[in-house]
Parts: sequence; structure tokens; C-alpha cells
Amino acid sequence: MNEGRPTKANRWSRPRPEDTGADTAPAGLTEPDSPQPAASRNTANGAGPSAPEERAQTTPAVTRAEAAAPAHGTAPAGAVPAQGGAPDEALPLVPEPEASGPPNPMSPVPRPPDGPAAVFPAPAGSDGPVESDTPDPWRNYDPWAAPGSPRHHGHLARSGPGGPFQQNGVAVPTVAERRRRARKTLVLAAVALALASGGVGGFVGAYLERNGGLTDIELPQAAKEAPGRAPDSVAGIAAHALPSVVTLHVHGSEEDGTGTGFVLDGEGHILTNNHVIEPAGGSGTITVTFSGGQTAKARVVGHDSGYDLAVVKVSGVRGLAPMPLGNSDSVQVGDPVVAIGAPFDLANTVTSGIISAKDRPITAGGEKGDGTDVSYVDALQTDAPINPGNSGGPLLDSRARVIGINSAIRSADSGSDLGTGQAGSIGLGFAIPVNQAKRVAEELINTGRATHPVIGVTLDMNYSGDGARVGMKAAGGGAPVTPGGPGDEAGIRAGDVITEVDGTPVHSGEELIVKTRAHRPGDRLRLTVRRGGTNRTITLVLGSANGG
Repeated sequence: MNEGRPTKANRWSRPRPEDTGADTAPAGLTEPDSPQPAASRNTANGAGPSAPEERAQTTPAVTRAEAAAPAHGTAPAGAVPAQGGAPDEALPLVPEPEASGPPNPMSPVPRPPDGPAAVFPAPAGSDGPVESDTPDPWRNYDPWAAPGSPRHHGHLARSGPGGPFQQNGVAVPTVAERRRRARKTLVLAAVALALASGGVGGFVGAYLERNGGLTDIELPQAAKEAPGRAPDSVAGIAAHALPSVVTLHVHGSEEDGTGTGFVLDGEGHILTNNHVIEPAGGSGTITVTFSGGQTAKARVVGHDSGYDLAVVKVSGVRGLAPMPLGNSDSVQVGDPVVAIGAPFDLANTVTSGIISAKDRPITAGGEKGDGTDVSYVDALQTDAPINPGNSGGPLLDSRARVIGINSAIRSADSGSDLGTGQAGSIGLGFAIPVNQAKRVAEELINTGRATHPVIGVTLDMNYSGDGARVGMKAAGGGAPVTPGGPGDEAGIRAGDVITEVDGTPVHSGEELIVKTRAHRPGDRLRLTVRRGGTNRTITLVLGSANGG
């Protein structure tokens, strides 16, 4: 034979059981006593019998290795003979009827012989054929056998002589094992169900606790918004100004009072109304409470009843936030404003409104009866709600700058002083213009006293005509026109009626005082004076008088 090359072999077949009958002996097996002809090999390069007679007389023998090869292919070269027989021993096969022409490659696969094991011829000197101990799957497998029969499965092991065949592989579980598996599966399923139920129950319970049950009504609500606001909004102005606003609690020997103030500088100076700190007198106490809740004791630096302004100072307080000052001359009617104070001791109260009027002459006080406690204010009028306790608080513009100091209201019971009445606001509030307050505050801080601009005349406050009339005599019987004063030098005489100040009409003595107090000492005024039915214009320079 040539190693590595396929061996050319004749095709052999065995008759199928249904063709030969059940009593037919296995095909391809000879009787053990029959003489076996010598096997001849056909190779690709060897010469075998050429005549048909020789092929008929000489039957090719199949070795054990060739018998173990698949029926549909040729035996591989160099096949090793199976154990249990001589290398050259072969089983004779029944030859196929010789066909005219080349072998048909689509011929059916030869059927292996029936029986549990292959049978080989007996060696020389033995009594009969030998049955191999090693089952041959190619001889035992029968694809045409009935399903479930031993020959259908090929190589099967018997449990015993005549016992049933069993398939090799994983053992079939017993009834007890299947029951244990079923119980284990049920336990695991119960545990999983319990865990899932607990999770769902906890979620449902939390939802019900948070939302108040499935049947409770839940109203729609807007989402939470960012805390920031536009700087020129009321909220933005309040947020910027509140750290500079304080509440004052005054305790005196006869009465107590509450008011508002705001920080002027980093040294602790605070501006408020004179009528707020007046109850303290010379022996009372003043406590300042900041918007954050911090408190400090304060002392009076200076005060003036004519302007109704006072300055107090706190010491040892860090992180003070001074309030920026605006310009009241730039204010226009209709401008938006914000008022901050402690009405009825409700600290950090914010209200808003507009400027209703400017240069509104207001007088407040007068409880002493001698006129020394009367304040004259050329005020800013606002409809921002102001109540008792707002006194001394800031009136702010849209940039959170102080344009006025809230001082008085006009209420339904005709009270006007925020410190003396307890009537509420009806939309008529009045504030000292910040330009005037700035000058007075600077004088109080620097000297402890404020100066008042004066004309140097005594007015008849009982005059009911239009204008401000100069009295006929002063209090105590003195001259109504101060000798050497501004009015005397300008030519004003007793009985003259002043009708205008810098072109603005005045209708009473109070209005003349208010217009005069709106200026500084040394300012030049132009007055229109009516004397004997004739108007004349005079100019004078305002003098100075110490306030109290």
C-alpha cells in the first residue's frame, strides 16, 4: 500500500433484513468450517486480477480495521487492525452483483450485521468463531431498526444479562429528589415574593405619608423659583437696604417709645427723628436693634426739634452697612418709593408707593404750647403706608438710596405726628427731604447743634389773609424786625406781607418758615413784599440762628 493515498476498494453491501427474512443468517459471515481464501489487496498502483473469472473466484477480504471504517467512505491509509484477530484475518463479505459500468457513488450504505458484538473467524486450532469483547458501533448501529431497540442506539451497555439498556450521561432524578427540588423552588419563590411585597409596601406607605393618601386632594403649585430679584424691584431694594435699617427702643422716666433709624457711616452714627429719642431725656436709655437681631446701646450725639432730626451713636459694633444717600432735588412726582420701618414695633416692615407731591409744607409737634417743639418741614408726600413706629426710617428710591426721612402722617383723627398719635395710615405720609437732613446731620455730628436760616422778623401767626404778615411787635414787646438782621437790611417793615419766595407763592406764616428752613444760612432769597397794596421785590442773605 502507498501511505497517505486513498485505497481503491470495491463496493460491498449486505442484504437488508426485510429482503432476506428474519431467519436469514447475518450477511457477510461465512460458516466457521468453510475454508477462507487468501485476501488480495487492491491498491492504486498494484495490479489485481484482471479477468472477471478471477474476481469471481477471488473474494477481497476486509480487515478488522477496514470493517470498523464508515461504510460511506474508504478505509484510511495505514489503518491499525482491531484487537482480537490477526492482522491479515478478514471477514468475507457477500459480493455485490456485478454491475455493468462504474460503481454508483449513490449506492445505499451497507447495513451492519445484527447482534450485540462483532463475530470474527476462529483462529487456527479454536473450536469456533470469536466474539469481540469490544462492541463495534459501526456493526451494532442499525438506522433501520425500530426506535428504542438496542441496535438503533449502537453501542449500549447492559445492566445485566438480558437486562434493559440504559443511556450513558446524567442520572435521572428520583421522585424524592424531584420533590426536594420543588420544595426548594417554592421556598425561594415565597422569599422573593415577600421581598417584593415589602418593597412595594414601603414605597406605597411613603407615598401616602408624603401626599396624604390616594383620595386626598393635591392642589397644583408652582415650582420653587430662584431667590434673586431685580435690583430695582421692591424685593431687590429691600434686600439691599434692610442691613442698614435699625429699630430704636427708648426708655424714659415718664414714657417709652419705638422708632426707626438708619446707619450713616462706619463709625456707628445713626439718623432718626427727634421725637423718637425725646422720651429718653437726659437719663433714659436707647437700645438699637439691627436687622439681623444684634443689639447695642446708643447715646445721643445731637438733636434739633425745629427740623425734627437727631443723631445717635453705637460703639463696638463691626460690619456696619451705611445707607447710601440720594438727592431729593432730583425726585419727580410719580417716582416709585419704598418705606422701611417698625410700625407698632414690627421691625423690618417694608411698604411701597410713589411720590405724591413735593415741597409740601408740614408742621408737627407743638405739644409744649410755646412753639419751641414745632417742626417745619418742606416735605415729600407719599402714599406708601407709614404708621407710628416708622418715624425716622428711610424713604428709598428705585436704586435703594435715601431720598427722605419718614416723619409724619395725616390720619383720620387729624393727627400728624407719628410719635404722638396711634392712628393708622390713610395714604398721606410725609418725609423730610434728604438734602435738608444731610446738612442737619452733618452739623449735629460735627458740632452737636444745628443752625437755622432766618430772615430776622417776627410773623403774625394769627393772620388769616393770603401770605405771611410781619407782626406789629415781637414776643415780650420787642421790635418785630430784628435790628441789623437780614430783613432790616433788606428794608422789611412791620405789617409787610410776604407773598412769594423765589417766585413761589406762600399763603401763610408756616409756609414762609418752611420755605426758609429749606435753605442754608447764607443763601440768598428773593422775596415779593406787598405794602399798602403795592408789591415790591427785595433780595436778602439768610442769617443763622442756633437750633434747639
